[in-house]
Amino acid sequence: MSVGRIRAVVRKELRDFGRNRSIVITMGVLPLVFLIAPTITLIRIPDSATGTVVTRAVGVTSLLLLIVPVVIPPIITGYSIIGERDQGTLEPVLTTPIRREELLLGKALAAFVPSVTVAYAIYAVFAVIVRLFASPTVSGVVWHAPQLLTQILFIPLLAVWSIWVGIAMSARSSDVRVAQQLATLGSLPALAIVSLIQFQVITPSVPLAIGLALGLLVIDLAGWRFVAQLFDRERLITGASSTPAQGSPGAAGPVTAAPADADRPLR
Repeated sequence: MSVGRIRAVVRKELRDFGRNRSIVITMGVLPLVFLIAPTITLIRIPDSATGTVVTRAVGVTSLLLLIVPVVIPPIITGYSIIGERDQGTLEPVLTTPIRREELLLGKALAAFVPSVTVAYAIYAVFAVIVRLFASPTVSGVVWHAPQLLTQILFIPLLAVWSIWVGIAMSARSSDVRVAQQLATLGSLPALAIVSLIQFQVITPSVPLAIGLALGLLVIDLAGWRFVAQLFDRERLITGASSTPAQGSPGAAGPVTAAPADADRPLR
């Protein structure tokens, strides 16, 4: 595993994202949709409200904020492979000596950094506004340790899950929008356990949050390996699978010539 090659992929991907206006606009506008209305709702809750009402309202708002790291990565990763193939910039990358694990990890990191940064920034703004303007009862629930820990732990873990789903869909889809839509739908089930905690169907606690976070971390690592196995260089370049049909003539695997600059890392 070459850190230099992974870093080169990250730099390339971030430059490409910066030039894609639709991605930049969506990442700037979409999180505000999940912030403004729910925050106003919490500020309007009076201090005389019952604990059940406050807990439910905070749970809904917290869950909406956890959707941010789920819906942003598909916008990026849905474009990362199929978008490059459509533009004709993927083939030169695939013909370099970079390993598929390095390429996928670089693309994942490039999507992870902006997604998690935006999600944390949105949550920080939300928490500060609630602290300053909401009733003490609401503020106490929002700033409760398990509530904060759930957000801190699950924002990056949900983002990673969504990233691997998005890259898998992008590698197998033939259209960027289809890949983005399928990736968004495929990422939502990861919110199921988090929603049970937010609505206190499962009693929230620090050990529970840590345990579930570790479980999701294992799933994220397995997702990287799964997507790496799913990634097929030849199919992405030629449109045909590199696995020959059984029983067909000439079923031997293709012989791939090493490029002349095989010793030179991706730049």
